[in-house]
Amino acid sequence: SESKKYNKSVLSEALHEPGYCAFYEECGLNPSVGGTLIPPIVPCLNYSQARPILGDHYKKLQQVCPMLAQGEGNTFACCSIKQLNSLETSLTLSKAVLIRCPSCADNFAHLHCITTCSPNQSQIVKVTKVMNVTQLVGNPKEAVVGYQAFLTTNFADASFQSCKNVRIPATGGFAIATMCGRYGAKLCTPQRWFDFQGDSSNGLAPLDIDFQLMKEGDTTGVPEGVIPYNGRALGCNETTPSGGEACSCQDCQESCPSVPPPEPPTPPFTLLGIDGYLLISIILLCLLVTCADKNSLAAQAFLSSLFRAWGTVMATYPLMVLLLSAVIVAVFAAGLKSIELTTDPVELWSAPNSRARQEKEFHDTHFDPFFRTNQLILTAPGREGYIYDSLLFGPQNFSGLVSKDLIIELLELQTRIQFWSEDLNRTASLKDVCFAPLNPSNPSLTDCAVNSLPQYFQNSLDNINAKVNMTELGVTKEVDWRDHLIYCLNSPLSFKDITDLGMSCMADYGAPVFSFLAVGGYSNDDFTNAEAFIMTFSLNNYARSNPKFNVAMQWESEFLKIVQDYQKNPAANFTFAYMAERSLEDEINRTTAEDIPIFMISYAVIFVYIAVALGEYSSCKRILVDSKFLVGLGGILVVGCSVLSSMGFYSWIGIPSSLVILQVVPFLVLAVGADNIFIFVLEYQRDVRRPGEKREEQIGRVLGNVAPSMLLCSLSESVCFFLGALSTMPAVKSFALYAALAVLMDFVLQMTAFVALMSLDARRQDSNRCELLCCVKVGKERSNKPNEGFLLPFMRKFYAPVLLHRFTRVIVMLVFIIMLCGSLYLMFNVTVGLDQELAMPKGSYMLDYFQYLYKYFEVGAPVYFVTKKGFNFTSVEGMNAVCSSVGCDQFSLAQKIQYATNYPERSYLGIPANSWVDDFIDWLNPGSKCCRLYTLGPNAGNFCPANQSAFLCGRKCMATPSDGVLRPTVEQFNRFLPDFLGNRPDLQCSKGGLGAYDKAVVRDEGGEIIASRFMAYHTPLTNSQEFTAALLMARELADNITKGMRKIPGTSPDFEVFPYTVTNVFYEQYLTIVPEGLFSISLCLLPTFVVCCLLLGLDLRSGLLNLLTIIMIVVDTVGVMTLWGIDYNAVALINLVTAVGISVEFVSHMTRSFALSIKPTHVERAKEATANMGSAVFAGVAMTNLPGILVLAFAKAQLIQIFFFRLNLVITLLGMAHGLIFLPVLLSYFGPGVNKAVLLQEQLKANSKANDELRMRNHVKQVYDNLSYEENEVKGDPPSPSDASRSSEFTEKQWEDKIDHF
Repeated sequence: SESKKYNKSVLSEALHEPGYCAFYEECGLNPSVGGTLIPPIVPCLNYSQARPILGDHYKKLQQVCPMLAQGEGNTFACCSIKQLNSLETSLTLSKAVLIRCPSCADNFAHLHCITTCSPNQSQIVKVTKVMNVTQLVGNPKEAVVGYQAFLTTNFADASFQSCKNVRIPATGGFAIATMCGRYGAKLCTPQRWFDFQGDSSNGLAPLDIDFQLMKEGDTTGVPEGVIPYNGRALGCNETTPSGGEACSCQDCQESCPSVPPPEPPTPPFTLLGIDGYLLISIILLCLLVTCADKNSLAAQAFLSSLFRAWGTVMATYPLMVLLLSAVIVAVFAAGLKSIELTTDPVELWSAPNSRARQEKEFHDTHFDPFFRTNQLILTAPGREGYIYDSLLFGPQNFSGLVSKDLIIELLELQTRIQFWSEDLNRTASLKDVCFAPLNPSNPSLTDCAVNSLPQYFQNSLDNINAKVNMTELGVTKEVDWRDHLIYCLNSPLSFKDITDLGMSCMADYGAPVFSFLAVGGYSNDDFTNAEAFIMTFSLNNYARSNPKFNVAMQWESEFLKIVQDYQKNPAANFTFAYMAERSLEDEINRTTAEDIPIFMISYAVIFVYIAVALGEYSSCKRILVDSKFLVGLGGILVVGCSVLSSMGFYSWIGIPSSLVILQVVPFLVLAVGADNIFIFVLEYQRDVRRPGEKREEQIGRVLGNVAPSMLLCSLSESVCFFLGALSTMPAVKSFALYAALAVLMDFVLQMTAFVALMSLDARRQDSNRCELLCCVKVGKERSNKPNEGFLLPFMRKFYAPVLLHRFTRVIVMLVFIIMLCGSLYLMFNVTVGLDQELAMPKGSYMLDYFQYLYKYFEVGAPVYFVTKKGFNFTSVEGMNAVCSSVGCDQFSLAQKIQYATNYPERSYLGIPANSWVDDFIDWLNPGSKCCRLYTLGPNAGNFCPANQSAFLCGRKCMATPSDGVLRPTVEQFNRFLPDFLGNRPDLQCSKGGLGAYDKAVVRDEGGEIIASRFMAYHTPLTNSQEFTAALLMARELADNITKGMRKIPGTSPDFEVFPYTVTNVFYEQYLTIVPEGLFSISLCLLPTFVVCCLLLGLDLRSGLLNLLTIIMIVVDTVGVMTLWGIDYNAVALINLVTAVGISVEFVSHMTRSFALSIKPTHVERAKEATANMGSAVFAGVAMTNLPGILVLAFAKAQLIQIFFFRLNLVITLLGMAHGLIFLPVLLSYFGPGVNKAVLLQEQLKANSKANDELRMRNHVKQVYDNLSYEENEVKGDPPSPSDASRSSEFTEKQWEDKIDHF
């Protein structure tokens, strides 16, 4: 009580006069403060006059507080040389993060110099609390442990403004966030900033300082004699009195040059104020609606005679043909033993020589591949939130999720995963495969980079349970995990919180856990009200040949198993989504395996249809004889063998296959092959064997009639796909190659093996033997009448007449023209991309993960700006062209990235890049303790870490520059850079580069930097359109940076900066997929036109109509894609290329049939083509595809449902509509005229047939007359066969001459 009375009397007697001190000299350690970062040495209460400062004392003052130096002999101050040394130590820690901006660091020192050393100290401060402090020698003294400091708001605001935008390059955050306590950078104000500096619990302040910020002229509450300090604080864009340059733009808004905002995005194409594409489509519609010959027979005759002879030979020796075909197929298919299936999405969709692949290769070669991510996003819906009244932070919202029991449960889940590893022959855990940035060589479990909320407590249950009573402003209250969490979420870089708990916010592996990596689903930085916890395990991305790759895969399998078991546990309090790095590939492969039965059922349905539809059903007794079950099976086998041959051949030569090929190519070849089978078999069934004609000759003749049409389609499709292989996308390229050869092999086998099968089946049918029971014969003979079935008569009598009625034709043309114009408009609005969710099956856990990811994540993927070899970082110009601190170029690499983050909606960059150059320069700064040299011991002259005693390390690496712009020489740069990169950051030096930058700088043996990277963050990206736009904008920014850095003297002309994100290889294709698709489809359309013209004898009109119809099918398909929500991407492009092939089947047969018809009018020829060929096309293409496609609707994979069921259904229906409805009408209007050469040939055939019948009648009459003679004597010589033959030959010769003359 005596002491308290004395204290009060001493304080009450204190005066506030100019030239007087309130305290002077050091008294010892503050007994009320513990656990500080530096010794809390407090001054002695000493109301006395300011002392003159001379000699070393003056030099020290000039060094620490130059703003107080008035010249030796004219300078007075209230601090001893000891106080100046302590002040220097205290300022060093804070200035380490502020030194990037010299005026800010100067203002910060100005503030504390004024309160500690001002000669008018008693007019600025009022001592409020003193304590007895016992010194090592002497009696106890009164020490000042608390005082009020009076400042004007002008000085305080200006000081704060100069510092509020100073960045920390390693994190991209603001330095002020670590110096404003619970408020962070966003809520920091001058008063809150000063309050934190005066709080002795912050680990830096040795005593409590109550800063009173007074408006100028306001004396309310100001003690008599006190004059609030109103010195001039420097603006951040001003140079310092000591010569320090103005702060850089990144740290000071006022220093930024006038940068024009980016140009607005290109407005949509408009005409007369409306959508331009819509207007053009309407004009085209109006134009089309208002706009309403000798042909060579050589190609047709040559091909027909060639295939006729070929078919006869094949039918004559069927067993030998089948054997040779089987041998050839077996030789090709033997290559399947070395088949290589590509399942890696990167290999499938990104070309090896593409820019993204080359950039990925460069990045992964020089830096480690991007680590493997395994993640949980956990929520606890239904739990009520509450308001926590914190002693330090006031009322704070806490969601029901942020509770102690759930944090402990999260911690328990985090430590579960262990398993036995065959590759390591021991029990393995996370430490065996984890990414450990600060101890990569021999990591322990606590070195693993696990980012989660328990890391704010160093994954310690004791820390979570810790609590202590604390007194603040006279109020005593318990502080616990909540106070620590509030502080750490706002200041994740702090090594010590401001509570009496005194715990660190850094993770147990030594790095900070930023709030956006720990929690999600918050708004306005209200972190404790978050809706989700985020837990991320980072694993090393080992090469597949490394044994540890298998261990990492096994760890991920165990991780998935444990979280899945945990999810099923009814006692679990979390609702969560999860993923492992292997999840995407696992789910795709699982889905593919599960959907294989669906494809098998699809093929089985098609087989059953073919087997049933090919049969002749004229009589119930002959059903087993006339059925074509084995022929249908043979056709399916031909398709299968062609696919096996194609796959085997490409396996022989080392071109890998993929699951897409296994699913699509058989389907495509079946559609093409079934059509040809139907045309051939139906033509044979409708044909009547001529008198004296052998079965083999009939088969040859029928083949001669239809094979040119089959060749037309197969050759068009095969050339189409071979040209499609020019695509740069590996999946599209390999698909096109496999499909081209499979279609070609299918045609070859149809011309050989299938003809042989038909010959054997015809022989069986002629012998009236049952199909499956060959020993059983049926008594009923086969009718010699042609079998037209049901479809041909129906189309001839009903369908064709109705379709080609004059009113119907007009309606059809109008409808299809409107469809074309509408689809043209829709085509320009199709969505480009493939959202990764679509690759997952319905019900996949990955779909929940994507939903949680887009909902709760507050930041996007990291993006690295990578520099290649050829830039001199060691020169002053080189450093200035990269860095963003004081003295750096206004348009340096880091500055340009900073400018881009000011427009996140355009640049898709949310957080600026960290910069190892900036932190290296700050690390070298003698104002910090980071870079020192040993002066004693065996390591004298070598680098000394900041945690070593100042007694051992008394020398700084570099001297303080006169202008405040520190730049190492080339020798210093090369000497100290390895020390910087190997220096582990700690409380004494937060700028150490280990962990943050040791993998970001790559040097060759000579020390030259051959690669480096600067990490920024994208904004949250939620769909493929945003990912693609982000890639495009990042490349534009990198190109701009490259151009600027190439202007630096000594830079190589091929030096380059490029952006790298792990997703680039997937989304790069969408930058070029539109021109790529147009190129691929155009290449496919070209051969259809050329082959059609050539095989129809240079019939340009037929070729153009053929081409027009196929183009309409493709355009209408893309239009329907827009309506049905089918995005345009590589999978869709494969199907569109397939659509061209299938469209050829729908169109070319019909066009050829019309071109070779000899009916007198266009309408009649169109009717004949529709009836004869349309029925075969409908039965062979449409009805073959549709049942199989409909089965795909039951597939689990969304990719299959959308791009195989929906898209193939659209292609088939549109192909059928155009081929069987639009094309006949189009031909009836614009088709070529009657082919006169064909007409003459048909007249020749008719004349020959009439002559044959005349000779037969004469011959029969002569035989009848001769039988009337009893002696069977011949009255007259009948015409000899040779004479008749000559007559016939003469007649044919005459007709041939006529044809030639014509």
